Amino acid sequence: MTFDPAEYEIIDAHTHPFLNFQTGCIGAYGKPETMEEFDCEMRRLGIRRYAGAPLMRKKNTDFIDICRVNEDALRIRDRFPAYIPGIHVHGGYPEESCKALHEFREKEDIRLIGEVVPYIMGTGEYNSPGMLEILKEAGKMGMTVNFHMGERETVVPVLEQCPGLKIILAHPGEPAQAKERFAFVRKYENLYMDISGTGLFRWNMLRYAIDCCGVEKMIFGSDMPTCSAGMFLGGVFSEHLTEEERKLVLAGNFKRLLGLQ
Repeated sequence: MTFDPAEYEIIDAHTHPFLNFQTGCIGAYGKPETMEEFDCEMRRLGIRRYAGAPLMRKKNTDFIDICRVNEDALRIRDRFPAYIPGIHVHGGYPEESCKALHEFREKEDIRLIGEVVPYIMGTGEYNSPGMLEILKEAGKMGMTVNFHMGERETVVPVLEQCPGLKIILAHPGEPAQAKERFAFVRKYENLYMDISGTGLFRWNMLRYAIDCCGVEKMIFGSDMPTCSAGMFLGGVFSEHLTEEERKLVLAGNFKRLLGLQ
C-alpha cells in the first residue's frame, strides 16, 4: 500500500534551520546552502511546518552567542512562515535565560526550547544547577523542551524538579538502547520521544515504540539537514500503523504539546 504525504498534515518537530551556511548548516554533504533551499525541500516533501532551533558549533558559548542564535530563529520565522521557532538557553546564565524565556513566551509566543545540545553549544547538562533553574521557570510557563538524547541520570532530576515542563527526547538509537529509552518514556507522563536520528531505519521500530509507550508519546522529527526528512517520512508510511496513529505521530501529538492550532 502506498501513501501520499499531501493527504496528511505533517510537522517536522526536529530540524535545524540556519541563516549563516558556514556556521549554522549541519548538513553532512554541504546542502542545503540557503534557507530558501531548506524551506523548498520541506515543502517538496509535503511537510507543512517544521520546528527546532538553529545551532552554533561553539563549545564555549556565552550568553551573547545564545542571543545571536535566538535572533536568527526570529529572523527565519519572519521570512519563512512554515517555521515554528525553538530557542536556546544557557545553564551558565540562568538569570539572563529566564528573563529571555519570559520575553520570548510573552512577546513572540514561542513555546519550544531546543533541541538543547550541550556537547555542541556548551550550555551545561540538563541537570546542572543553572539549567534546572531555567527549566523550572519554563515548566511554570508550560513550555516544551527537546533534549539531545538525554540519559536517565540527567533527565530524571528535570522530570522530578520541573513540573509542567514537557520533555521530548531526540533519537531512539539502536535496538538495545531504544528499547530501554521507550521503557523510560513510558514511565513518565511528561516525557516523549521524537523519532529523528538513528532508529527508524530498523524495521518495526515505530510499531514497537507505539505498542510500548502509547501512540501519544511519539513525535515525528527528522533532524534535517543532518538527516533526510524524506527518508523519515518513508519510514513512517511504511510501518503498519492505523490511520489515526499515523496522523498523531505526523502532527497531532506535537500540536497538542505546543498548543498549536
